[in-house]
Amino acid sequence: MPLSRRSLLTASVAALPVAAEAGRPALDSGRSKSGWLFFVSNGQTVMIRADGSEQKPLSFDVPNQAAWQASGVLPGGRKALLLSLEPATFGPDRPYDRYFWQTRTHLWTYDLKTGKLDEVAARGRMASFYTPQLVVSADRVLMQVARQTGVQIYSMNLDGSDPVEFTKLGEGVPYGFSLSPDRSQVAFHLAANGYQIHVSRPDGRERRLIDSQSGHLYFGPAWSPDGRRLAYHDCVPAQDPGHDTSDVRVADVTGPVRRGLTSGFPLWFAATYGNPRRRGSGSNMVSWSRTGEVLCSRRMPGSRVAWEYQVGRPDTDHFNREFNLERARGGSFLCRIHPDTGEWKALTPAKVGRWDFRVTESPDGRHIAFCRADTGGLPSLWVMDSDGRNARKISEGLEGAGCDHPRWL
Repeated sequence: MPLSRRSLLTASVAALPVAAEAGRPALDSGRSKSGWLFFVSNGQTVMIRADGSEQKPLSFDVPNQAAWQASGVLPGGRKALLLSLEPATFGPDRPYDRYFWQTRTHLWTYDLKTGKLDEVAARGRMASFYTPQLVVSADRVLMQVARQTGVQIYSMNLDGSDPVEFTKLGEGVPYGFSLSPDRSQVAFHLAANGYQIHVSRPDGRERRLIDSQSGHLYFGPAWSPDGRRLAYHDCVPAQDPGHDTSDVRVADVTGPVRRGLTSGFPLWFAATYGNPRRRGSGSNMVSWSRTGEVLCSRRMPGSRVAWEYQVGRPDTDHFNREFNLERARGGSFLCRIHPDTGEWKALTPAKVGRWDFRVTESPDGRHIAFCRADTGGLPSLWVMDSDGRNARKISEGLEGAGCDHPRWL
């Protein structure tokens, strides 16, 4: 499977943009214990309490920055890592995969309590285009460095010093990084000759192949709470070129066991939503509960999304779909799957015309955040108890523009 423009886009720019405007919202010490979430709405990153209060977009008055996005939270939870981009060097007549590396990016730490913004990763800079892939410690990060010669991942200090090659030029693009609970290992998928699951030390050493199969796209490894297993998507592009569906696989990182947890591709993988005026998409990742079950979005049998993938048409916009509401049917719901038995339990009820996705459990295991969209509609942000009870909508986004990509702080 050749490395596609889809791979470059997904690996290079994560899906949490922030508009560059005046003002710096900060977390107060807080009377509420409901926790905070990031989410995306109308091209901006927004913070909101899990009880729906204090919704506020992140915005910054920094010259010549065309876009911002959140790229992770440093250990301790006080500071977020942000990425900003200067005006893009790519466009309609300058293809992304040939020109993106010329765009200048900047990295910042953002103090969530004080609102203080400090630029980082500036020492010994090797290229214009840096994008953080994973925070591995309080002072160490995995960084994508893109140059005309290709894309590499480096492990470096937060200030940009001491860069160490995590990957070599020409071996493909690794992304979908996930840090083990004890921070001793990194899992990722490698987009090269197929999509493979790998595990290594945080500096890239002692890498080992976990799972690979010709014709299969293994994507988005997520660590179990005990650090023994990985769960990830299994998509077969020859059967589903739009990547709408997938199975779940589980691998034991300490042994030889790799097996399918589901069959028949019941998961909703490439989530698409919206209408011709406003639309969205993005890989719908699997995750784990604190009790050791896999959380995912499951399609009702025979479901079809309103945005149909266009087979054979060149993909020029990282979407390549046409809206056909009349042919859409079914929906999706959230469930948890036991990693040993494959037994699954619904967390939200299945309902025709409704699509639940982006399931993510809070760090304390008490709540689950997710997105919910009607067929042809925009998603809203919901929070429920971890057992599926007390589901409540907390936001419809900025000026009703919808919500996507929730992430707990």
